[in-house]
Amino acid sequence: MHCLGLMSGTSADGVDAVLARFDGPPQHPQWSLLRHHHQPYPPQLQQQVVDAGQGAPMPASLWLQLAEAITKVQANAAKACDPDGTAELVGCHGQTVWHRPPAQGARGASWQMLQAPLLTHLLQRPVIHDFRAADLALGGQGAPLVPRADAALLGSTEGWRALLNLGGIANLTLIPPCGGADRHAAVLGWDCGPANSLIDLGMHHFTSGAQHFDKGGAMAAQGRADEGWILRWLQEEYFQLAPPKSTGRECFGQDDLNRRLHQLNGAAAADAIATLTAFSAAVIAQDLEHLRQRRGIAPIELITAGGGSQNPVLIHELRRRCRGTQLDESSRLGVPTEAREALVFALLAWWHQQNHPGNVPTVTGASRETVLGVRVDPA
Repeated sequence: MHCLGLMSGTSADGVDAVLARFDGPPQHPQWSLLRHHHQPYPPQLQQQVVDAGQGAPMPASLWLQLAEAITKVQANAAKACDPDGTAELVGCHGQTVWHRPPAQGARGASWQMLQAPLLTHLLQRPVIHDFRAADLALGGQGAPLVPRADAALLGSTEGWRALLNLGGIANLTLIPPCGGADRHAAVLGWDCGPANSLIDLGMHHFTSGAQHFDKGGAMAAQGRADEGWILRWLQEEYFQLAPPKSTGRECFGQDDLNRRLHQLNGAAAADAIATLTAFSAAVIAQDLEHLRQRRGIAPIELITAGGGSQNPVLIHELRRRCRGTQLDESSRLGVPTEAREALVFALLAWWHQQNHPGNVPTVTGASRETVLGVRVDPA
């Protein structure tokens, strides 16, 4: 079955679309990635998405316009990726504008903005969307949703395999080995904290909006990281939590950046960006050390994907801080770094069609497995 996957993440840089084919048993699918396309958000729309994800007040009319604009970009991405209309099904994550994990006995909630009936009409194909809702209803975090799909798509190796998505937020998937005592262990995963979110906002701040990300790590490469503040920041509450845990721009957004820049006490732009870049790597390294201490698990490889995998300074910091773990890109396993999450949502849509569960309760904290997503058919 040919499926389209559409993903727009917390970096808010646009929509990644993939066209993929899936066959075979749902738990061990045979798959091929046929095409990938990236559709950037127009600059004004990108800024609106970022503002919305940080709690900026907007009248209802602007929320409606934002939902329509996001949906149209999703449709354009789908058409560019699949111009011949070969996909029979579309899986669309939508654009997260707010994520509230469960806390103090209260159920969590998450808003992925999309007008699914409009997208279905524009594409004239069924759309599966709202993937987090079922897991949230069962008491889960609703995120991350990639671990089960990662395990099915990429498989296992001789030791624990870690997959790291470096989008706006960094999230990890841990796939158990194919042999040995841990071969029947559950897939693990969680949101580590900021990957690119603070770096991107910092670049926007220091360049007065001229640059939205640190291309090639050029700014960070010119600076020196403040290890003292990085060590202090690593002690903050979120970074000490044990999984399940999930987060987003509502926690690591503009207000958080402003606080950290104030603490850096007027540091030069290059030093501040270098510190934020090293901090993102240090958060991941600390999580892997916590995993070793709490569960006795030490992955033998760390496979990176997402925009941050193209930042050589961030990758250098990961290599330096995650000693004993081999770093590589997901492209080595046949998944282009920018296409991985969109491929996941193509698979989740196919799993919905197959009535196959998509969540992992040990990852999200949900009370049980469930089929993810809501289907909308053309009118």
